[in-house]
Amino acid sequence: MSKGTVLVADDDRAIRTVLTQALGRAGFDVRAGDTAASLWQWVSNGEGDVIVTDVMMPDQNAFDVIPRIKKLRPDLPIIVISAKNTLGTAITAAEKGAFDYLPKPFDLSELTALVQRAVDTPNDGVTRKAEAGDDDGLPLVGGSPAMQEIYRAVARMTQNDLSVLITGESGTGKELVAKALHDFGTRKRGQFVALNMAAIPRELIESELFGHEKGSFTGASQRMDGRFAQAEGGTLFLDEIGDMPMETQTRLLRVLQEGEYTTIGGRQPIKTDVRVIAATHQDLRRLIRQGLFREDLYFRLNVVPLRLPPLRERLEDIEELVRHFMARGADEGLSVKSFDREAIDALKGHGWPGNVRELENLVRRLSALHADEVIGAEAVRLELSDNDMAAPQTQQAGNNLTESLHFHLSNYFKGHGSSLPPNGLYERVMREVETPLIELCLEATRGNQIKAADLLGVNRNTLRKKIRDLNIEVVRSPKK
Repeated sequence: MSKGTVLVADDDRAIRTVLTQALGRAGFDVRAGDTAASLWQWVSNGEGDVIVTDVMMPDQNAFDVIPRIKKLRPDLPIIVISAKNTLGTAITAAEKGAFDYLPKPFDLSELTALVQRAVDTPNDGVTRKAEAGDDDGLPLVGGSPAMQEIYRAVARMTQNDLSVLITGESGTGKELVAKALHDFGTRKRGQFVALNMAAIPRELIESELFGHEKGSFTGASQRMDGRFAQAEGGTLFLDEIGDMPMETQTRLLRVLQEGEYTTIGGRQPIKTDVRVIAATHQDLRRLIRQGLFREDLYFRLNVVPLRLPPLRERLEDIEELVRHFMARGADEGLSVKSFDREAIDALKGHGWPGNVRELENLVRRLSALHADEVIGAEAVRLELSDNDMAAPQTQQAGNNLTESLHFHLSNYFKGHGSSLPPNGLYERVMREVETPLIELCLEATRGNQIKAADLLGVNRNTLRKKIRDLNIEVVRSPKK
């Protein structure tokens, strides 16, 4: 007995043949054609239980015909397949009301399972107006499998208001993803407001988030709205959420649970309608075990987890990223250069600890400083080696830092004897060793705060704030 009829539309004969055979073996009847017109004819005649269609066809773009199909038969699920593997394609497919999107080349078993799920899943018939336009200016770039998963996830999340927790190393583009979720989502007419927890003094974070009343604390000479008020009806992006103080975490949890907050010094609860998207490069589960992050808040924020891959896991995207950064640099007046094949291979051989941000900075430097129109491998290697000169020293510094940490801890415990109280031990120890530890890292990296932050395993903004709060002097030593 047939599981249903699949309508396949693709101008590539090989793909039509492969899909017909695979879906037939899975128990489906298949009608396959090479034009949007034939697809529309079948749908008009009431045929088909699910559609699998390419985007670009000889007579018409599928995205132009999908709205007509959804209007005529709103319950008919549509699976879009495309070789144009971009965030724009994924978002447009979702906004047009497609059941799902698969980039080419796709796994046949995955597509077959997707067709089965489409047949089994009730469709509410809801469609959305597509406003994604073309792909120029889209925030995320790359056609690697890792990025395709991100595109599909972002496309799904633009259709709802669920809380999203974006994780990934520094420089992977967490704020870009948050901005895409806002710009292509249901709240795009509201404001996108971002707040980096690591860049604000701890004592001011609650005021920044919730606002304050005049006279509520020293220096509060007038009433001020917080970021929740600014983002009303829109999206609030909380970057480096792992650096949020515990007392602020408690207030944020109440906002997420009750949908209301009070300003600092205020008494009247304020209702709020804001989508919260959080991001961190830290392991929040580790922070929970250390008692530094609330588990209940973690589950409130982590309704939809989204992990961004580091650049070393998507090296095939480097060439496209280079072209993207060159084009963007040209808009800012930088010279347009090209990278030869060996230069691209050299880029792919690098470890990219700074991820996409590091690659962008490298491309901009080479574009601005390199005289030749074509950038070769030697120029790339020289630039990369210049940036990596401190690496061996940093590795040795790690051993020295461990020894120094043991030394400071030993002195601390000796100074307090056996009467050291257990409560607040972590904070007490950190107060004693934090300043010398940061000073040692800065000394080991010759004052390079980016490398010092990597060595410590903290965000660079966190380190800058610590340097400022602890009044640590940074001395940059010349390269030897």
